[in-house]
Amino acid sequence: MEGLDINSLISDLAFILILGAIATVVFKMLKQPVVLGYIVAGFLASPHFTLLPSIASEANIEFWAQIGIIVLLFSLGLEFSFKKLVDVGGSAIVTALIIVLGMMSLGFVVGKYLGYGMVNSIFLGGMISMSSTTIIIKALTDLNMRQRRFVPMTFAVLIVEDLFAVVMMVILSSIALNNSVKGEEMIGSILKLSFFLIMWFTVGIFIIPTLFKRFKRYISDEQMLIIAMGLCFAMVLFSINSGFSAALGAFVMGSILAGTIEAERIERLISPVKDLFGAVFFISVGMMVDPAVMTQHWSVIALLAVVVIVGMIVFGTFGMLATGQPLKLALESGFSLTQIGEFSFIIATLGTSLGVLDKSIYPIIVAVSVVTTFTTPFFIKQAEPCYNALYKILPKSWTRLLNGYSHDASESESSEISTLWKSIIKRYVVRVIIYSVVIIALIVMCRTFLMPYVLKWLGSGGWARLACVVLSLAIVGPLIVSIIAPSIKRSEHERLIESSGTVSYVPFVIMIIISLVLSTGYVAFLLQGVYHSAAAVIASVLIVAVGLFAIALLPNPLRRKINNIEKRFISNINERENRRTGHENNLVSDLHLAYMNVGHDCPFIGDKLCDLDLRTRYGVNLVNIQRAGKSHPVPSGDMRIFPGDVLGVIGTEEQIQRMLPLVEAQHDRGQSQTQEVKFIHFTIGKNSPIVGVALENTRLREDYGALLVAVQRGEEEYISPTPDLVFKSGDILWIVGDPKLLSSLK
Repeated sequence: MEGLDINSLISDLAFILILGAIATVVFKMLKQPVVLGYIVAGFLASPHFTLLPSIASEANIEFWAQIGIIVLLFSLGLEFSFKKLVDVGGSAIVTALIIVLGMMSLGFVVGKYLGYGMVNSIFLGGMISMSSTTIIIKALTDLNMRQRRFVPMTFAVLIVEDLFAVVMMVILSSIALNNSVKGEEMIGSILKLSFFLIMWFTVGIFIIPTLFKRFKRYISDEQMLIIAMGLCFAMVLFSINSGFSAALGAFVMGSILAGTIEAERIERLISPVKDLFGAVFFISVGMMVDPAVMTQHWSVIALLAVVVIVGMIVFGTFGMLATGQPLKLALESGFSLTQIGEFSFIIATLGTSLGVLDKSIYPIIVAVSVVTTFTTPFFIKQAEPCYNALYKILPKSWTRLLNGYSHDASESESSEISTLWKSIIKRYVVRVIIYSVVIIALIVMCRTFLMPYVLKWLGSGGWARLACVVLSLAIVGPLIVSIIAPSIKRSEHERLIESSGTVSYVPFVIMIIISLVLSTGYVAFLLQGVYHSAAAVIASVLIVAVGLFAIALLPNPLRRKINNIEKRFISNINERENRRTGHENNLVSDLHLAYMNVGHDCPFIGDKLCDLDLRTRYGVNLVNIQRAGKSHPVPSGDMRIFPGDVLGVIGTEEQIQRMLPLVEAQHDRGQSQTQEVKFIHFTIGKNSPIVGVALENTRLREDYGALLVAVQRGEEEYISPTPDLVFKSGDILWIVGDPKLLSSLK
């Protein structure tokens, strides 16, 4: 290929990957985050380290790093769940907003104090406002705290921060290009971004899950990987052509796919690709480390590290408290957010590529990230001692006030009528926003492509204009009718009457008026493509009036078609949850097919199906077990249940809801838990201390903190543990416990 040196491209990639492999193995042995190993490898491969040969061309690494950013953002999008965001949405959004605004303001002030310009100070604020999802997950996993109560809330905040970061990149790009902060342009950028986000999600959620369902039997793992990456890069290209960043497009496509039933499969398939290109990206970050700059600016690095740690603790804790969380959970969350990571590098890369970021800031931010990464586990462990100290110091009235506030904030409930109206209004607002975005997009397409094409072939006469209007209304009309149509269901109407004896139609009338005004505006916007403004407004009023009569006379099949489109959209959004509960998977009568993930605390672990008798005890039928990517339809009675299995269960909605908490049980393993508990199996040798010893005399639970699930003796024989079971050399133990402690039993 002309203009591209393949040999140097491959040699540079091989060099940095070999260095990355060596560095990460060393850091793994030192029990440090792998990300730091990649950064060190990048430094070793850079021109700043002269003891080793450096790469041939930084442009080669930049090429791979850009792909790394795309894949990283795509994988982050795959972890973005609208269901999880809705479950803890209010608290997570408010907390993330407080953290981001607080840290950006703090970063801007510090930047101005350090003598940076306005744009550099804004970028600095953005870079220190984002905690690292990768580093936090790694730290919590190493400390075995993934089951603690504060972790789901912290992850929700991180998800919202990721979303804010994507929006922030669009805003920062606008600021960088104009070299100033213009309120009108910023608001315009945010509105444009919101429009495109809603449009992308609406179209993607409606089409992609439907196609996955229809062609599922033809899509192997290889094809799914190709489809996923193809969709990712297609959205990246569309995002760039729409005036947004490649990172935004990758994140959006990942978020769309996160709601499908194939999300876990795509995550598993994309993981090696993410690891490869993510490593290249972090190595490219390490190449920006300049020891001379770091030595020169050590005081700035120390200041920013303190600002990040203290600021994240203060704003994170305050955000949690402000949303009604108890003091202990708020402190634990705040102390876990004390670092910056991948998004800081991505924002720094954005500023560098746009040519607005001071060259000294990038290595400073990398150094701050390294420092805060090392200190993260320490601060996570200090959260509980800090809470205990505060509990002793704070007046009792303060702690009662905080706990009482959190209780009131989380437990308060509105009356049944107001709750029902809130649900109706919320659905109406979401419905209007989604339909409006799609309508505007279709109108723009009609005015840009359809109308000029028709006028070109039919001329500019009255009949040609009328043809433009008729064809455009045929496309947009059903959606406008859907906005005007009532949004109160018959069941909701009956509940309102049962609750109060009568129904106040004031909210309903207000919604109808808003819908009529919006519909008239959309039709006028469409007609302005062929008529003057005054004529377009008058015609739009007449068309909407005709539309009202059309709604009254709307044939039932057409109404059902519109309702089915809405139901399919809602079903696609909740696809993963519906698969878990079987809500949308009706078989006959009231029977549903649900797929449940077996948790580590499920009471059925290790038991044979014939011994469980699920049909008699719970009224359900187990029709399928998925294990390690293989499906076992109609499993035999000798088959056992293990953690990580996916059970296909048929039952009524009540029976499935009763089974779910048992099958998916994942309990908090205690506040002081430090062991790494895993479900493992191993063979005991002739020198094992338990050979020839009965189970009741091994003290597995007391001395090893372990639970024996089953013993495999021979290739097919599984023995259920009984107190008098005597272990033999060659037995395979299926056991839950700390692998390090259990290694002495081998």
